[in-house]
Amino acid sequence: MVGKAILMVCDGLGDRQIKGKTPLQRARRPNMNALASKGITGLMHTIGQGITPGSDTAHLALFSYDPYTLYQGRGVYEALGAGLELEEGDIAFRCNFATVDYRMIVTDRRAGRISGVGPELAKELNGQKVDSTEIVFKATTEHRGVLVLRGEGLSRNVSDVDPHEAGMAVLKSKPLDGTMEAKRTSFILNRFTALSNEVLREHPINIEREKKEKPPANIVLARGAGAYSRLDTLQEKFGIKSACVAGGALYKGVARAVGMEVIDVKGATGTADTDLMAKASAAKSALSDCDFVFIHVKATDNFSHDGDVNGKIKMIEKIDKMVGYLMKTGAYIVLTGDHSTPCALKNHSADPLPIVIYGEGVRVDSVRKFDEIACMAGGLGHIRGLDVMPLILSYTGKSKIFGS
Repeated sequence: MVGKAILMVCDGLGDRQIKGKTPLQRARRPNMNALASKGITGLMHTIGQGITPGSDTAHLALFSYDPYTLYQGRGVYEALGAGLELEEGDIAFRCNFATVDYRMIVTDRRAGRISGVGPELAKELNGQKVDSTEIVFKATTEHRGVLVLRGEGLSRNVSDVDPHEAGMAVLKSKPLDGTMEAKRTSFILNRFTALSNEVLREHPINIEREKKEKPPANIVLARGAGAYSRLDTLQEKFGIKSACVAGGALYKGVARAVGMEVIDVKGATGTADTDLMAKASAAKSALSDCDFVFIHVKATDNFSHDGDVNGKIKMIEKIDKMVGYLMKTGAYIVLTGDHSTPCALKNHSADPLPIVIYGEGVRVDSVRKFDEIACMAGGLGHIRGLDVMPLILSYTGKSKIFGS
């Protein structure tokens, strides 16, 4: 029997017990519990036991791409998620418009969280050349943007220019190995950084901002270098057509890297106000033409990084309603996270995640609740992120026999 599947990833879902219960245990989650009661559960170590995943490496693993050998660097996925078409060998960075003083001390890493003017500022930088290397620059949301260096003799092995905190001087990028390519790329990045300051500090938008005593967006700070190289798509690897429903650029970028169709959904913001039911409806529609649909929900992670336990609980309860809608699609549903983000830590951790697989023919285990503790007793046991896609292929009738 051939079926279809939905992989739903709640970012930063896993947590630790606070006064005896995790936020997931505290939340009202009848539909998630129904998945557990009628499915098979377990715990997932996205990268491996004791390894704290990044969101990009975690999603690569969930899609069956070994991050130890195929990870390209954060900048690549941000650029792809922003809609840029990358070429083999492009070096990509994620960036902030920021504010510096005359000494090149960062006074605001987000330039007052500028809004609406990024694309106009980006026009002055996109298309420039530094040492015969083409500059591709695109503003995305608020203060954020992406930078691509395109040309010969480049390397991703360079350090950031972003000091990552205000009150610090803009850093000089340095080569991280002894190659000429790394030395040249760090030189180009440093020259672009200086160029961005020269161009943007004289821009009319910034002159006007200064008159109004607002932080000018007078420099671009880059970080997270990545080198683009084409991956075999899910269609090429497994013969499946796939789609992505997400709000955040990073997740769209990883999905594009593996060949998913990225569906733009009105109201999918990647924040707490995201329209979950619009995302669920888009996923249901995509199933008519796709074998596999990936849904990403970001806000559980946002609340975790803020240490907001109640916010995380309320978000889980909203997601639970979405789960109830998706259960009616007839597709196999896999529900999990990409990594744990305990509210007490306000950061990612290596704690394993609960995972459930629900659908026709799944061997139902004795677990009746979906949470980090109950799923310890599940029939899947402990699995890795790299195990998820093979399981989905097996349940949907698309796996191949290993050997004769």
